[in-house]
Amino acid sequence: MRSAVITGPGQVEIRQEPYPVPGDDQVIVDVAMCGVCTFERRLFSGDKAWYPVSAGHEAAGVVVAAGARVKGLAGSPRVGDRVTLDLLTRCLTCRPCRRGRTALCSYPQGRALADGTFSFGGFTETIAIDARSVYPVGDTPMVHAAMGEPIACCVHSLRRSGFRSGDRVAIIGGGVMGRLHLALTRVGGASSVGVVDPSGERRDEAAVAGADWVATPEEASAMGGTQDVVFVAAMGGVDLAVRLADVGGTVVLYSSFDPQLRVSIGADRCHRQEISIVGAYNQEPEDWRNTSTLLRSGLIAADLDRLVTARYPFSKVGDALSHVTSEPTYRVFVERDEA
Repeated sequence: MRSAVITGPGQVEIRQEPYPVPGDDQVIVDVAMCGVCTFERRLFSGDKAWYPVSAGHEAAGVVVAAGARVKGLAGSPRVGDRVTLDLLTRCLTCRPCRRGRTALCSYPQGRALADGTFSFGGFTETIAIDARSVYPVGDTPMVHAAMGEPIACCVHSLRRSGFRSGDRVAIIGGGVMGRLHLALTRVGGASSVGVVDPSGERRDEAAVAGADWVATPEEASAMGGTQDVVFVAAMGGVDLAVRLADVGGTVVLYSSFDPQLRVSIGADRCHRQEISIVGAYNQEPEDWRNTSTLLRSGLIAADLDRLVTARYPFSKVGDALSHVTSEPTYRVFVERDEA
């Protein structure tokens, strides 16, 4: 069995690993597909110096074995199931977990390869994982199932926002996460959904994907407070989001941000107009259940197809990482080599 390890900026090596054995409450999954996210791009480009690390956290595959306590257990994933993987390690013991906020688990995250190298689990051919973290997706294409993690994060974002059918929605940022917010709010019954992005190409592509309106940040700023929910899915645009929020509106800080960035909003306006500003980070089991149902339904299949930029075999994982660091992409995938 092989795992891919990023060992430094622009450096990746494929290592041989022992084949995993399932614990009593685990299943073994042959990983078929893993997305390359912004996190992996930052590692490979050197923007995030954390080496060595076996990255990859947007994964899907097929269950090939089950531990003693979950084999045949009603509701547990079965051998042969196509599944999407929740690779967070939720301890269920820390204070956030005990409050039901497992997206904010304080326990050290991740797994380890045989030599102790930190591993998320996606850039490996086969993984042992708790059955509770594995969600069957029916006959969903693997490239769609591998988007389960970012979809679950966006489902969590919508849940945190209080989004309801009929809401007017603005999304700042037309990248992958902005487009997933567009797909989810559109099928969720938003009365209108707009996408704000400085890139003309991304605005055009968002319009093709179903946005009711698109705008540059300058054009959106002139719209004033006209939106019920504003999702910030880009590293910036927070002040714009606050200006776009109507009375009783909600701003969701979804993207990661510079720790020094500050939000400007008058306390009296926030009080009198009941403007809410909430954060959305990671996902929780409820979001994964909704995501697996959504994937099986095929409702956003066309939206997901539009986000596939390229696919590389596992043996070419370095080429996939080079691709995402050299040009704009939506999602690049590493897939299991053909036998």
